[in-house]
Amino acid sequence: MGERMTLRRLGRSDIEISPLGLGCWQFSEGAGLVGGFWEALPAGTVQDIVETSLRGGINWFDTAEVYGHGRSEQALAAALSSLGKKPGEVLIATKWWPTLRGAGSIGHTLGARLSALSPYAIDLHQIHHAWAFASVGAQAEAMAKLVQEGKIRTVGVSNFSARKMRAMHAALAQRGIPLVSNQMQYSLLDRRIESNGVLAAAKELGITVIAYSPLAQGLLSGKFHDDPALVRSRVGPRRFMPKYRPSGLARSRPLIDALREIATAHGVTASQVALNWLVHFHGDTVVAIPGATKRQHAEENTGALGFTLTEDELRRIDALSRPFL
Repeated sequence: MGERMTLRRLGRSDIEISPLGLGCWQFSEGAGLVGGFWEALPAGTVQDIVETSLRGGINWFDTAEVYGHGRSEQALAAALSSLGKKPGEVLIATKWWPTLRGAGSIGHTLGARLSALSPYAIDLHQIHHAWAFASVGAQAEAMAKLVQEGKIRTVGVSNFSARKMRAMHAALAQRGIPLVSNQMQYSLLDRRIESNGVLAAAKELGITVIAYSPLAQGLLSGKFHDDPALVRSRVGPRRFMPKYRPSGLARSRPLIDALREIATAHGVTASQVALNWLVHFHGDTVVAIPGATKRQHAEENTGALGFTLTEDELRRIDALSRPFL
């Protein structure tokens, strides 16, 4: 696996993960409201992406129930099986979708999750967001029961504020279970977790932050700055978001220019510099799950840890991205 993928503990668990995992939202086969953000990928492409990620040192994959109503989980499991990966040789994280559901749904839907991922186990089961028809205590009780029954290994949350994360941490601790992770949107163009208390609380409590959209859905590559016309053809509904508009692209351009300059010095890409900064600037607290829709994307992801940013480069990137705190 090499120095560049030195493993880290997932929160206060005994699980060790690579600093980068593979986000699998794009394996949704274009199904459903959430999965519809992506076009369906051929099975061969999915397998290429998974194989390239594994070869590059990634040992874990993040998916979710809501990603194509289980299609992402199924596609991931099929790719891993085709590649000869046995249960226990890779780590799987998935998520329960809380919308319009109570805590009982966590246990009731687990069989479908395990079936979709078969023959692989769930190493990390996460609550996808904080809005459910259930208290934090009831959700903690349901998750803790699954751990105690050996049906999942660890518990995480996603999109939880600092206050709700602390509440879940405390509720699980009463049951002897650690909260190991909080999956949050985090990138150089969205550093809100540093100003809203989430990152500070995670460091205090020993919780791993899993950064999703770590490349700001492609913006940090600079391709939309080079060719703004791509916004209309490549990002679908996201083209209406402020960061994709001409004023938003102008605001982030100084950072993109710096990332490219630093990338040139290291013989890498701007995206690789952005990922490298994200998983190193805060020690071992932050890991990231970039996605990939092509083999080349997976190769670029895994190459993001093959170089070391200098202290001056780390500080320069920090300063230029501070407007996005």
